[in-house]
Amino acid sequence: MSEVENSAAVEEAVQDVHILKKVRLEKLDELKARNENPYEITKYPVDAHNADLKAAFEQEEARMIAEAAGDEEKLNAALEAQKEKIVHIAGRIMSWRDMGKANFIDVRDGSDRIQVYVRMNEIGKEAFADFKKWDIGDIVGVEGFVFRTRKGEISIHAKSIVLLSKSLLPLPEKWHGLKDQDIRYRQRYVDLIVNPEVKDTFLKRSQILREVRSYLDNLGYLEVDTPVLHTLEIGASARPFITHHNALDLDMYLRIETELYLKRLIVGGFEKVYEVGRIFRNEGMDTSHNPEFTSIEMYQAYTDYIGMMNLIEDMYRTIARNVCGTDVIIYQGVQIDLGSPWERLTMVEAVKKYAGVDYNDWATDEQARAVAKEKGVEVDEGEAATKGHVLIAFFDAFVEEQLIQPTIIYDYPVENSPLAKRKPSDPAFTERFEYFIYAREMGNAFSELNDPIDQRERFERQVAAKRAQGNNNAMVDEDFVTALEYGMPPTGGLGFGLDRLVMLLTDSASIRDVLLFPTMKPLDK
Repeated sequence: MSEVENSAAVEEAVQDVHILKKVRLEKLDELKARNENPYEITKYPVDAHNADLKAAFEQEEARMIAEAAGDEEKLNAALEAQKEKIVHIAGRIMSWRDMGKANFIDVRDGSDRIQVYVRMNEIGKEAFADFKKWDIGDIVGVEGFVFRTRKGEISIHAKSIVLLSKSLLPLPEKWHGLKDQDIRYRQRYVDLIVNPEVKDTFLKRSQILREVRSYLDNLGYLEVDTPVLHTLEIGASARPFITHHNALDLDMYLRIETELYLKRLIVGGFEKVYEVGRIFRNEGMDTSHNPEFTSIEMYQAYTDYIGMMNLIEDMYRTIARNVCGTDVIIYQGVQIDLGSPWERLTMVEAVKKYAGVDYNDWATDEQARAVAKEKGVEVDEGEAATKGHVLIAFFDAFVEEQLIQPTIIYDYPVENSPLAKRKPSDPAFTERFEYFIYAREMGNAFSELNDPIDQRERFERQVAAKRAQGNNNAMVDEDFVTALEYGMPPTGGLGFGLDRLVMLLTDSASIRDVLLFPTMKPLDK
């Protein structure tokens, strides 16, 4: 279809919607004129849900068949008795089959669809005439009994049916045929109505979050809440969102992490804390980044980054088994083995393995830069680049895309690890790791820096770098340095994105698929 033809088709569809909405508004006006405004109804006595009804009927039917032992008269009597068991369901009309004085509609509630048999002689001529004016998408309440039709479908025989809410807009008939996901993300409520499998993703997201909390709670971690609004912009690389507090006449910053407040709690005497926190970063958007996302950060006193390696590997394995029933999953057509021991490589080892260059062969920064030029690796710091900067550049260029199976990369250069403790055996590196699955960074962990003097120096370098780029708002978090001066025990810390974990365990290609309402640019009106 050409662009002109497509534009014409869209315009025609919009006109059709306006016409249908006008018709439905006229029906609503008619209801209001008869004092039958459905929006004035405040409740309905729902006592059953579709999925449960169907499962219970199958079980009861099997029991009756077994007890009848081939006696048709006895079985029919038992089935007839079921008609006395009246249930009340409510949901949205999803389809309609008009057979004159008897109609079949499909009603979907929060659990499943069920067919409803609506017969004029059962609900009355006047009520049936009103019913025939309703539309697909309307929300109804049904009173009736469960039975199996001659075609074998478990259904509800309506004794009465009431309109609970009028749908003024028609449901899209060919929603599955949409190639552009944009509308589905913008109107998630419609997506959930017509694509029930989408709801399954978010049910699983909730289950994953419960499993994370359960895992940490069982290890003795305490869940806490820390401030979302901060009074200063720290020197970290992520760009914050800025807002203004009117009463204080003060610019404030939406948090880019929960780390510094959680470590204050370790200073204060809590030994294991975690937070499920909404994070805001004023940066780019792609299939794995959204400006607001959910992170889970945890800190444990008296352990190090090795302890956090063991924790996260066991956590992922446990959650996958509990949520997916297996620790070997399929993501985007690739089998991912979360159950086997994860490969662990230092960054130096990983670069040597995948890029064929050895950090230990570089005697000077100049030699490292020369190797980068020879291999065509661009280093952001240019002629100011150190060996650590060059190592990071080689990792980004050659290694990350190779890390399909779960892999832990540890011992990062101090240049990109401002909050991690230096390795006593080699101060050029820090006790930091990231873990990767499907060539995607999934989380980050440190043996936390608890030296207040070293921490201040690193903060000052960060702030200086930001101000050199023209950002004069960046400041040292003096209160955090003060906290460290009171003494923080040796601590292991780890943070990961919940959204990326949900993507992995639901086989979702984009972060927008696992966010109910992803950030979207407004449409022109």
